[in-house]
Amino acid sequence: MRRTASRGLVRLSLALGAAVASTALVTTASAALPVTAGSTGPPVAPRTGTERGCVVVYFDLGETLVHTADDATTGYRQDAADHLAALRKRHIKVGLITNVPSSWGTTDAARAAVLKKEVDSTWTGSTPFAWDDFGDRILTPRTEAERKPAPALWERARHASGGCRLVYQAETAEETDTAASLGYVAYRIGQPARPAFLPAPLIELLAHLPG
Repeated sequence: MRRTASRGLVRLSLALGAAVASTALVTTASAALPVTAGSTGPPVAPRTGTERGCVVVYFDLGETLVHTADDATTGYRQDAADHLAALRKRHIKVGLITNVPSSWGTTDAARAAVLKKEVDSTWTGSTPFAWDDFGDRILTPRTEAERKPAPALWERARHASGGCRLVYQAETAEETDTAASLGYVAYRIGQPARPAFLPAPLIELLAHLPG
């Protein structure tokens, strides 16, 4: 199985390299793509669903898309709004996998409602956070045992994906390593000499590559 996974990873890397060359995308993005720093798990797992040509991008929230300043106000992390806009333009679905207190509600929707109020109450800047982009794909712990880096939230997102390829972006190696071990294309943001976020054209290509 390890040998099969390795061959699949090589095919994915070669396909991405050709696509990057043909579209003149930065080479650092293709080099970073399917491997996360320090990751020991397979970055890409075969899709088992019947849907083709789809990808869902999940994010951590705090210090990935949203930054909390010293005065406790919140706003977009640099480049985050532009990245979400680029995904929106390509009709790529996005979601959040984020820790909040399980006491905030008995459902993801209830906990997400409290999360939105918490973030919006301290938000700065003229552009509000793009909550509508995420729809019902805001996954939060049902119990304290489900808090990241426990695998429960990533597993729930995978089960709801309809067989689409899954991407996860966050600022910590611990989370991207866990996501990669569960079959996500994991990208650690904010690393030197790499794009701030995984470029949207590459994410779009992932939807059409063989699993």
